[in-house]
Amino acid sequence: MYNKVILVGNLTRDIELRYSQGGMGIANTGLATSRKFTVNGEKREEVCFVDITFFARSAEIANQYLRKGSKILVEGRLNFDQWVDQNGQKRSKHSVVVETMQMLDSKNSASAQTDEYPAQQNQPNQSYQQPSYQQQQQPQSYQKPSAQQQMPSNSSIPEIDIDEDEIPF
Repeated sequence: MYNKVILVGNLTRDIELRYSQGGMGIANTGLATSRKFTVNGEKREEVCFVDITFFARSAEIANQYLRKGSKILVEGRLNFDQWVDQNGQKRSKHSVVVETMQMLDSKNSASAQTDEYPAQQNQPNQSYQQPSYQQQQQPQSYQKPSAQQQMPSNSSIPEIDIDEDEIPF
C-alpha cells in the first residue's frame, strides 16, 4: 500500500517538543492549508487544519527554527490516532507524520522578524529529510540532452490561463 501526503501551509501554533523515555524528540503542531476557488463568479477560500508530528532530529530542528505562522512544505504519511478521553469516550483523529520538511519563509520575511527567526536569516528555504532506513536508490548520472531532446519551440507550447488567486502559495 502507498501512504504519502504533501502539504504546504502555515503553522497554527508554536512547536510543542517533548522527549520519549528513550530520548527521542517528538514535536507536535498544526498546519493550516488553504484552497482558493470560484463558484458562480464568487471567490471563495477553503481552509484545512491538520495536526502534524515530527520525530527525532527533525523534531529538534522544527522546534529551533519554526514558530507560529512559519510557512513550510511537509511530506509524510497519514496516521490514524485512537485513544480514550478522560470521560471514557473513544476518540480518534487523522494526523500527518512528517518525514521531510522544507522551510519556505523567504530571507526578507525572516530578516523582518529578526527576533523570531535568528538562525534562519542567512539560510532561507532550508530543508531537512528524516533519515530513511530503507534501501536508498543509487543516484543516476546526468547526461546532457541531445538536440532532439532539448526544449520544444515556443509555437508548440500551449498557453495556460491561470488566475493568480487560484495559486495556493
